[in-house]
Amino acid sequence: MNVLLLGAGHIGYTIAQLLNNTGDYKVLVADRDRSSLGAIAELGIATLELDSADGAALEKAMADQDAVLNALPYHMAIGVAKAAKNTGTHYFDLTEDVHATKTIMELAKDAKTAFMPQCGLAPGFIGIAAHSLAARFDSVREVKMRVGALPEFPTNSLKYNLTWSVDGLVNEYCHPCEAIRNGRLQLVQPMEGLEHFSLDGVEYEAFNTSGGLGTLCDTLSGKVETLDYKTVRYPGHRDLMKFLLEDLRLAGNQDKLKDILRGAVPTTMQDVVLVFVTVNGLKDGKLVQEVFSRKIFANMQGGRLTSAIQITTAAGICAALDLFRAKRLPQSGFISQEQVSLDDFLANRFGKAYQEHADEAREAA
Repeated sequence: MNVLLLGAGHIGYTIAQLLNNTGDYKVLVADRDRSSLGAIAELGIATLELDSADGAALEKAMADQDAVLNALPYHMAIGVAKAAKNTGTHYFDLTEDVHATKTIMELAKDAKTAFMPQCGLAPGFIGIAAHSLAARFDSVREVKMRVGALPEFPTNSLKYNLTWSVDGLVNEYCHPCEAIRNGRLQLVQPMEGLEHFSLDGVEYEAFNTSGGLGTLCDTLSGKVETLDYKTVRYPGHRDLMKFLLEDLRLAGNQDKLKDILRGAVPTTMQDVVLVFVTVNGLKDGKLVQEVFSRKIFANMQGGRLTSAIQITTAAGICAALDLFRAKRLPQSGFISQEQVSLDDFLANRFGKAYQEHADEAREAA
């Protein structure tokens, strides 16, 4: 299968490596950054210097490709999806942006090819896990989805290091969030809804952020009383970020905020991804709760330390493509994450990353 991968950053590198190692995919990686392409070329993978904002050049690059995987910043998703429709190329992405996803849904309505956005961690795997748990109940009262990409060794006041896209981070902190309350779809404010919980003896906080629910609000509308998604951080992070966003008014100057974060908050490859889903409802007339949880840690892959967010995000989109290739998913139109079977995902050669590294974490504990 011929695949064009857009984006040669940390996530793109991992996606390219995973797909190339199978021998089932002929991967071409495109980016405008020569140095990033150079690292991928060292793996023996074909590369192309390309400005993905150039629509004509983008469509030319897609011409002979079966599928395009978009690992670019969220604000480029719509342009790439339009190019994919124009060229008849199957489309997969990692976006967490609500507006982009709704636009892609419209593009997919009369498409003969497949459009599957939100194939990462959250949105992505978290939706697959939550939908699978909810399907086991006769009726569902409450679905809570919590995800964190955290430094394993926090050392600063924010108790945070940059582990993924700063653009995506600020976007989810600043935009309204979908939720279902009392059976009705609502928009709630980001950074609100603060709660605390502990897992494996570690204290965490969680608060509203945008995009993590994916399309679950539409799928579970009328079937659930309460549904929400919150980002997990170490205690104290939310208050400091609210100070930056609200007191210093940086929510209105997001470029400055991104510059501050890039200049002051170190990146780390030593991270941990936390996935925590709780569902309660009725089974056989009894009120019960089920929990799905995973902790995935950074580990060595191919002689190179790969962060947990790289592993989980790349595994998500690679598993989606792999299941599509195996015809385990619809072959045209819009494909939501909750159309993926959790069992199929975890049994997939890429999706196994969520199981294998969770097992390793238990053994280490």
